Amino acid sequence: MTERISRINPDGMHPTPGYHHITVVEAGRTAHLAGQCPLDASGALVGPGDLDAQIDQIAANALVALTAVGAEPAHVVRSVIYVVSDGTTALGPAWRRLTGSVIGPAFTTASTLLGVVQLGFTGQLVEVDLTVALPG
Repeated sequence: MTERISRINPDGMHPTPGYHHITVVEAGRTAHLAGQCPLDASGALVGPGDLDAQIDQIAANALVALTAVGAEPAHVVRSVIYVVSDGTTALGPAWRRLTGSVIGPAFTTASTLLGVVQLGFTGQLVEVDLTVALPG
């Protein structure tokens, strides 16, 4: 159920490219997913240096994790996206790829997009952290 989740863009705040400034969750259980990395089932990094391939793997991994707790992308109430970048050029494409992915509805909620210097695996360009209001 997503009835317990309200997404709000208050008057007087800037428009957003799809996310909401505020997400309110009525009392209930939550799941905090570990940072989703672009690793395949064997633990190998997918697409070293290839942002699109890594985002696609992260989306697939996140969908598996959400399904494991009985949730869907629409149950995500907070996301933080980390993209290796020394400027803003990679941030917009990463956002668009994620919002158009199989977990796209996850990013209509309160979201933060950050450029970072490096992530945990050599060649890793992106990581996504999700918080979920569990249905039921």
